[in-house]
Amino acid sequence: MNHALLALEDGTVFKGRSFGARRQRFGEVVFNTAITGYQEVFTDPSYTGQIVCLTNPQIGNYGATLIDCESGSPCIEGLIVREFSPIASNWRSEESANEFLEKHGIPVIAEIDTRKLVRKLRIGGVLRGVIGMGDADAAELVERARQSPSMTGLDLATKVSTPERYEWSQGVEPCSPSDKVGAAAPVEFRVVAYDYGIKRNILRRLTHSGCRVTVVPAGTSAEDVLSLNPDGVFLSNGPGDPEPLEYQTAQVRNLIGRVPIFGICLGHQLLGLAMGGKTFKLKFGHRGANHPVLNYRTNRVEITSQNHGFAVDADSLPASTVELTHINLNDHTVEGLRHREHPVFCVQYHPEAAPGPHDSHYLFDEFVQLMRAHKR
Repeated sequence: MNHALLALEDGTVFKGRSFGARRQRFGEVVFNTAITGYQEVFTDPSYTGQIVCLTNPQIGNYGATLIDCESGSPCIEGLIVREFSPIASNWRSEESANEFLEKHGIPVIAEIDTRKLVRKLRIGGVLRGVIGMGDADAAELVERARQSPSMTGLDLATKVSTPERYEWSQGVEPCSPSDKVGAAAPVEFRVVAYDYGIKRNILRRLTHSGCRVTVVPAGTSAEDVLSLNPDGVFLSNGPGDPEPLEYQTAQVRNLIGRVPIFGICLGHQLLGLAMGGKTFKLKFGHRGANHPVLNYRTNRVEITSQNHGFAVDADSLPASTVELTHINLNDHTVEGLRHREHPVFCVQYHPEAAPGPHDSHYLFDEFVQLMRAHKR
């Protein structure tokens, strides 16, 4: 048996079994409570710089398939699970989860008490950690964790962003005969999407809604975006702290009032900053697929998919120009904003929600309606 260690900056060390790549990796240790969708978690660029603990006790049982990837390769620094299945039982599977992570250099530590770890993170907050192999010195791993960079103040969006502009045309495809995704809308709008770590299912949803999408690097200026004559601009999800992204925030500010804007996750936080607000780091973040959010405009509760460690400070927003549209029912943090004068709105959660839930798909329709009204 190959042994592995998880060492945390507070001195705690967990001993388990090694899967995936046998290499040492460090990062901020976080947890995700979703029951399904582990491959989407592996490949979500918003997890850059983080070691992810999945609370579902068995991971890997349905394997991995290329179409479920949210980016070109896994973005997590490492994986922590209770039980990691060495085999896959799924007609869609192309390889095992272990093979998928191993070939991309991602270490996995399994057979540890994940409940104990999650309780520690919920009570004390997220911690920096290191996954090391069983022959590594535990004290040295703890010190490595303490010396690793903090997520606060860290710009990771420019690291994961595309280096060059590209076009996206793939829509939403059903994963089985029972998956009723509906017909795609005819192409009606041109959307420029800022890539701060964009998930592919966001691009699929925009395309499915009738948008011809051009993806641009995170450092693209507002004037360069407007030179493409977009009907709307999309601001994507992404990793790291939003406040160091001063240049990106300035470009977003320059776009407000000139074109309809829709932001998700980090894009929501950048819009909050651009509209005069501030952000702060959450104690242990929101990561999972069952977070209840209240939509103030409809008075309905949406079950949402979330992945973020920072939030917009509601008290910092200028109430004269910014409307709070959605609130998290677990901790009452900001989940949605809308500009009172201009066609600009954003949400903290993930309405594209691969693999689900799908309560918030309507937001893509709202973006289309804003662009249609703006064109008129």
